[in-house]
Amino acid sequence: MKISPWWYFAVISVSGVFAVTFSVVFAYVADITQEHERSMAYGQVSATFAASLVISPAIGAYLGRVYGDSLVVVLATAIALLDICFILVAVPESLPEKMRPASWGAPISWEQADPFASLKKVGQDSIVLLICITVFLSYLPEAGQYSSFFLYLRQIMKFSPESVAAFIAVLGILSIIAQTIVLSLLMRSIGNKNTILLGLGFQILQLAWYGFGSEPWMMWAAGAVAAMSSITFPAVSALVSRTADADQQGVVQGMITGIRGLCNGLGPALYGFIFYIFHVELKELPMTGTDLGTNTSPQHHFEQNSIIPGPPFLFGACSVLLALLVALFIPEHTNLSLRSSSWRKHCGGHSHPHSAQAPGEAKEPLLQDTNV
Repeated sequence: MKISPWWYFAVISVSGVFAVTFSVVFAYVADITQEHERSMAYGQVSATFAASLVISPAIGAYLGRVYGDSLVVVLATAIALLDICFILVAVPESLPEKMRPASWGAPISWEQADPFASLKKVGQDSIVLLICITVFLSYLPEAGQYSSFFLYLRQIMKFSPESVAAFIAVLGILSIIAQTIVLSLLMRSIGNKNTILLGLGFQILQLAWYGFGSEPWMMWAAGAVAAMSSITFPAVSALVSRTADADQQGVVQGMITGIRGLCNGLGPALYGFIFYIFHVELKELPMTGTDLGTNTSPQHHFEQNSIIPGPPFLFGACSVLLALLVALFIPEHTNLSLRSSSWRKHCGGHSHPHSAQAPGEAKEPLLQDTNV
């Protein structure tokens, strides 16, 4: 039984409203780890997510083919409920007792609940602004790529469904390695900022390779580079969290996640528009006898007379290049000082009771660089 597209839109909209998992998880990790452990912990969280991308599509496709889509939906819902129960029973509160709300029934003002309040703080400090611009310019093409890339492999590169599944699996496994072992080594050897710059460099190479690539082996090679570019987001999160106040982790991570959520809305529309203006039509191909493997014959490659098979990916490479230039101006050592009275008020007064501020402190920027 298939649901109405309007019901699907409603369900996805509700999911988007509550899509705060990453910011909360990263804030929790920041609460329970030391500063030198944080980047590795963030990499492990991102690697776990990548592992789910390897396992879940294969399991869902098999169950859907054998038992139907309804079972997949029911099983996914049951797993989500089990996850909630596990959190309630087994996951302890990370905030110290003195920093928790006085009671769960405490009144919440509109300023605390305002979803745009965090974003309004972005322009108050140059370093916050630089980080958010870097995240926006780098994640915008990534969000657009997620929405169209696998269909692009099927239609333009003539990958079979099995080849696409294998591509996802290999990319996921390489991403797990990159976000655990490689990320840890890079953070220790070249530092936080240089790790971000290196990840952005890999992303530029990956997108340019996708844009100009016309052979299946090029997609596989670019996928390996894409796995290395996955170190950027954990490194950015570590840069923000290791210098944020202990009671502000959720707010700063929420700002980053909010920017990424904005990209999730704009990226697919942007990629679709660029495909449209370059007359590249992506549509699902029917299964044929020749679709059982990756065919490398010339007639099975990009059939349009174009030097650039994937224009949106080149646009994405230019966007990430701008992100790289912006990231060059982010100081390596920063001191996030979210101490303004309005900021504390927005955070619901969870700050330390002895951290009183003078009236003039309300005008301090969100971030204060102590080394520049």
